[in-house]
Amino acid sequence: MKTEQPPAQSRRNFLKGAAGIAGAGIGAPMIVPSSVLGKGNRAAPSERITVGVVGLGARGFVNLEGMMKLDDTQIVALCDVDTFHYRENESRKGRAYGLEPAKMTVEEYYGKNSAKEKYKGCDTYSDYRELCARDDIDAVVVATPDHWHALCALEALRSGKDVYCEKPVTHLFAEGQAVYREVEKQQGIFQTGSQQRSSKEFHQAVELVMNGHLGKIKSVEVGLPTGYPEPKGNTKVEEPPAHLDYNMWCGPSPVLPYMRARHHRWWRGHLTYGGGNIMDFIGHHNDINHWALGMDSSGPLSVEAVGWKFPQTKIYNTPVDYEILCEYPDDIEVSIASGHKSGIKWVGEDGSWIYVTRGKLEASKPEWVTKDFDTGSKKAYKSPGHHRNFADGIKSREVCVAPAETAHRSVTPGHLAYISQATGRKLKWDAKKEQISGDAEAQNLLMEVPYVGDWKLI
Repeated sequence: MKTEQPPAQSRRNFLKGAAGIAGAGIGAPMIVPSSVLGKGNRAAPSERITVGVVGLGARGFVNLEGMMKLDDTQIVALCDVDTFHYRENESRKGRAYGLEPAKMTVEEYYGKNSAKEKYKGCDTYSDYRELCARDDIDAVVVATPDHWHALCALEALRSGKDVYCEKPVTHLFAEGQAVYREVEKQQGIFQTGSQQRSSKEFHQAVELVMNGHLGKIKSVEVGLPTGYPEPKGNTKVEEPPAHLDYNMWCGPSPVLPYMRARHHRWWRGHLTYGGGNIMDFIGHHNDINHWALGMDSSGPLSVEAVGWKFPQTKIYNTPVDYEILCEYPDDIEVSIASGHKSGIKWVGEDGSWIYVTRGKLEASKPEWVTKDFDTGSKKAYKSPGHHRNFADGIKSREVCVAPAETAHRSVTPGHLAYISQATGRKLKWDAKKEQISGDAEAQNLLMEVPYVGDWKLI
């Protein structure tokens, strides 16, 4: 007898109810490790989290493959406005991305790993709203360029879906507020793609700072990449390729003349679609800094853009070199800059320090960074893996390691820095109210949502 899969809302309510029963000590736990199922076995179709993925470029494929390989998830729908493109467009030799390669990847994987059941294939869409409207989807992964993050995430949340969204969580400050407030309203599960929170070296660094091994923190250096001094691709203005719906790709943002140097991979160099390498990496490294300082729901007291240098080319308008000086509570000075070594370095009043970046953890006292060192009684949220943590959160209804408000707060200094640069002023920030104090012009600039056409945030 065939078992019908219940609609998404019913599945979600069931998960909520079952999680509550498990929390009361009644019945079996909701999260079943894959080891219990046996190596190579997948959960029954009716027990899997059904997932749709929106945005199928490089990051989209990383998330696609990460979610696809979990035993208790199933990719059932894909969406992109580009059916086929290459990582290295000029030579046409790189890995293929887009809707068609993604569908092929998913169906080939499930075709090989679903031998005991009849696999029906994966549906594709060019409009994310159609994907979000499906009743049989539990979660949506948003891996579009930044200017689409908010609208896609909000549509998914309002359709009763849980959301995994790439960082920075939104392109505009007001969008970030809208997203985290919608998560609260919908009681949704949200995971931001700040995957460093699921990496052991960052986890240990955060615990070392939290447990006071540096004593009182005096200063922090957050090192981000430099921007784009020169065009990163062909600057010839041309007609968009036939496989791309360029007007829909631009969506709520103005339609700039199409060129390869401002499209796949390099769109973030222009403020119309992204925030440069500031906003690309502030959601990684300053996110870890906030975690260690206990600022996940707070932020700085002041922000000032210092020494920004912009490219000579008119193709991009985000800075090449930059520094963001921030004052945080307890007299902590934070410098977020392209001139620092990539990663995060916390410095104590006595000169002791801890530095972490991807794959590396160092300290003024080498014993602090050994594998078996006891960091102390304060423990940071330990994620078993970013996609695994999201799937577990969907089942348990417990907050993930990188929730929406946390992600929004982590990138707020970047948003403020752009306003500081535009006005030429140091900004005082009221983190509780999320307002710039005593500067109406700057506050109005911060809250702008310059969508074009019929697109609206609410």
